[in-house]
Amino acid sequence: MPGQSLAGAAPSPATHSPWRTELIATIRLALPMALTQLGQIAMMTTDMMLIGRLGEHMVAAAALGHTLLFSAFVIGTGIVSAVAPLAAQAYGAREPRMVRRSVRVGLWAAIGFGIPLSVVQLYGEAILIALGQDAETARLAETYLTGLAWSLTPAWCFIALRSFMGAVNRPEPALWIILAAIPANALLAYALINGAFGLPRLELLGAGIATTIVNLAMCAVAVWVAYACHPFRKYRILGRFWRPDWSLLRRLLAIGAPVSGMLTLEYGVFAGAAMLMGWLGTVELAAHQIALQTAAILFMAPLGIGIAASVRVGHAAGRRDPEGARRAGFTAFGIGAVFAATMTLIVIATRDQIPLAFLGTSAAHGSATAALASSLLVVGATFFIADGLQTIGAGALRGLQDTRVPFLYSAISFWLIGFTACYALGFPLGLGAFGIWIGLSLGLIIYAALLVVRFHRLTARGYLPPKTTPDGKISV
Repeated sequence: MPGQSLAGAAPSPATHSPWRTELIATIRLALPMALTQLGQIAMMTTDMMLIGRLGEHMVAAAALGHTLLFSAFVIGTGIVSAVAPLAAQAYGAREPRMVRRSVRVGLWAAIGFGIPLSVVQLYGEAILIALGQDAETARLAETYLTGLAWSLTPAWCFIALRSFMGAVNRPEPALWIILAAIPANALLAYALINGAFGLPRLELLGAGIATTIVNLAMCAVAVWVAYACHPFRKYRILGRFWRPDWSLLRRLLAIGAPVSGMLTLEYGVFAGAAMLMGWLGTVELAAHQIALQTAAILFMAPLGIGIAASVRVGHAAGRRDPEGARRAGFTAFGIGAVFAATMTLIVIATRDQIPLAFLGTSAAHGSATAALASSLLVVGATFFIADGLQTIGAGALRGLQDTRVPFLYSAISFWLIGFTACYALGFPLGLGAFGIWIGLSLGLIIYAALLVVRFHRLTARGYLPPKTTPDGKISV
């Protein structure tokens, strides 16, 4: 069975304590996943740095373009993220056929949601103007989105395939693909933005086209690895690909839709904050994007740990081990807290240098954008830690297939509390950009606390998710 050959690689419980065994296993799984996430954000950050050389107004336009794209991106990401707990539980239960079916319905969902949401991106200028943004900035943002829009479907397919690889304890190929994509993306984006190597100078449009081409290539390579390479080929993920599997697709949507809702509410707050920054001015919007991109880089490692937590908790659930599920979740919390605290201290210590990487040394000298971005990084100290813990909490709960209550928590934390505080502190109370970031931090802190408490309460009473039967239904 597939679970037998890989399970033996873990340290023996007779040799180490269960907590130490779990720590080692989680780190081994989380490290390549975290590096994969960092690789993906590295491509986005490289694009932002190259765009920054075109001027601060281009950074602001790219920020709005990213805001629209990611508003759509998180919808599909939430859906396909359900591949991880479904495949992990099937792997833990030693049911390879269910692993294959989980991947298949994830790919279906990626294609089904990707096409219509890509078309929406082509109307970015009209959407942004309706949201009160500057007309010229909105026009430039649509130019960026024209090239970027078609990256959604291949990106989601890659996430589904990466989730499959992680669920069977082999996340390394996804990392190798990302590591190859980083320099390819940088080279292609540089050439298309600046008109190098005989290619046309397309500026923002070129940045978007480069991202789409690289995402298509990553998806193609991931399909080949998952279908043809050991140990993945024995799952035959493309076998009977067109065969209807509506029952399991409904199960995927039942788990993934609340996750999609959570991510939409979470990203919606950040999108709303970007819109509020746009009301304040171009300097505030550009500074916000620089500080937020830095936060996104820090977020990638805890996100990788959260994905690992989902897999480890899912494995324990598949073998019907409630104590193992609890241990897996809290081990991930500990790793994430230590990492987030360490990186927060590093960011505070280097806050004046970070904006220079985005704007260039000469452009940033005496720049109001650089000064404001540096200050926002200090305001975001608690933001970074809470953001890490909430994504790990969400991942651990996904491993238990518990997504509906966290969705409710996200609505309360991000919108009832977080966005209300952003607006109130930023405008009526006159704190401007600082008030908006304080509001974001407040929402994240409350959300993280609710998720940790939720996981504690569920696992303290030995809760395990129902099993998915071969007909796609659930049983206890």
